[in-house]
Parts: sequence; structure tokens; C-alpha cells
Amino acid sequence: MNRPIAAARGLFTFLTVPPLAWLLAFFLAPLGIVWAYSFGENVSLTRIVVDGSLAAYAHALQPLYLGIIGKSLGFAIVTTLACLIIGFPVAVGMAFARPRTKAWLLLLVMLPFWTNLLIRTYALMAVLRTEGYVNRALGWGWGVMASALGFVGFHMPVFHPLLLLHTDGAVVLGLVYVQLPFMILPLYAALDRLDPALIEASLDLGASQIGVFTRTVAPIAAPGIVSGVVLTLIPSVGAYLTPDLLGGPSSLMIANVIERQFRSADDWPFGAALSFLLMYLTLVCVAAQSLASWRRSRIAR
Repeated sequence: MNRPIAAARGLFTFLTVPPLAWLLAFFLAPLGIVWAYSFGENVSLTRIVVDGSLAAYAHALQPLYLGIIGKSLGFAIVTTLACLIIGFPVAVGMAFARPRTKAWLLLLVMLPFWTNLLIRTYALMAVLRTEGYVNRALGWGWGVMASALGFVGFHMPVFHPLLLLHTDGAVVLGLVYVQLPFMILPLYAALDRLDPALIEASLDLGASQIGVFTRTVAPIAAPGIVSGVVLTLIPSVGAYLTPDLLGGPSSLMIANVIERQFRSADDWPFGAALSFLLMYLTLVCVAAQSLASWRRSRIAR
């Protein structure tokens, strides 16, 4: 064997083995233990017997928990659609901006990553709470309107603050607030390769604005759309902190149920089964993305 090739392989092995060992010891092994717990049963408060039982999965497939999984998926789909609707124009604007402006816009999109998620969520709570900034602004506007109409003898009722926090709407708003950058960045990466001359040529050849979007922009942006949907949908389904702080009792998501099984109910097999049902759903989404990418590559050939 050629000495340079052997040296390169030895260096590659030396650099690869430590991260693989770290991944095996601190990710795959604990994940395997939790997966094994999903096939076990509680025999006491401190003892779990892994006997291959499917009782935990049968419990997890009850209508109550399937409903919570369905609600979590519904929240995630609404969040993903909202992020796509908001993020696509932002990504288009970034892609066609001047280089200096593009750098600043990219910095603004990435700026939320510099702040802890907990702090950002508490900031959103300060905005949405009963005495928050939204209700203060609405109350001030209501007072100005009441004063103006009072001159003509019309008396408006007293303003009552809106219930914005601890609702389903607050959960969706919080998820969009958190996940929006994960939609914008893949879209921007895909649209940044779009040559503006293609749009000009399409318009010169008589294509409408909708035709330019559907036949020129959308096909180029399709990989970014798929990546952004996956990057937004999967974390939204398993979100824990946002529904815990912004949602109410009716806004319970599957991650909150899993956390309670491990911390409060001490039912680790059931919590593990719920966790892996969520992971199986994630694997289905990733497999669908891979299949779509494979089909696009075959069509491109």
C-alpha cells in the first residue's frame, strides 16, 4: 500500500474514533437504554423489568394520548405553514438584496440564536400577559377612542384586557417565534442560487407574476422548502418549553406528557414508549424527505 495513502487513512482513523466513541457512549447507549425501557414494566417504584412487553406501547396508543399526539402534530403543522408564509418573502428579500444589506439581514435572522430560549420565552410572556405590552397598547388606544367619542356624547364600555397568555394561540405564536429562523435560512440558501436574469427572461417572454413564481422560483426553492419544513415541523412536534410556559391545561403537548412520566409519575416504560413513538414519527418525516430528494435527483438526470 502507498505510504501517503496509509498515513492518510491512519490520520482519518485517529480523528474519527474519538467522536464516534463519544457518540456511542453519550448518545447511542443512553438512547438504547431508553428504548429497552419502552419494552419493560414497573414492578416497584424503583425497579423496572425489561421483559419484551408491549404494554407501554399499548398504553401509549390509547385515544387520550393519540389525541395529544394529534394535537401536537396539528400545532406543528400550523406553525410550519405560518413560518413558510412569513419566511418565504423574507428569504426572497434577502436573496435579492445588495451584498452589504444581505449580510445585515442574515445577521438579524441569526440574532435570536444569541439569546437563550428561556429568556426569549419569558420576554414573549411579558408581551402577552394581562398587564403586558399588547394589552397596554390596546388599553391606551381604547382610552384615546373613548375620549374622542366622549365629546359627541357616546360612552364606550370599559376596556377589559384580552386573555392572550396560556392559550393555544400563544403556543402557536411562541413556536413560530422560535422556529422561524429555521425556515428562513434553508429558503435563503436555496434562493440565493437563483439568477435574477431568469426572472427577467421569464417576464420578457410573457410569463405572469404567478407563472414566474410557480415555474421559475418555486422549483429552485423546493429543496429549501423541504428542508425548512422538516427543520421546523420536527422540533415543533417535540416542543416542551414553549407550551409549558405559554400554554394552558388544554394546550398540553406530547413532550409535556413525556416529561411528567419521567419526573412525576415515575412511569419510565410509558414515558419511553411515548418518546419512541415521537421518534418513529420523526424517522418517517426524515425518510419522506430523503425519498423526495431521491426522486428529484432522478428527475434531474
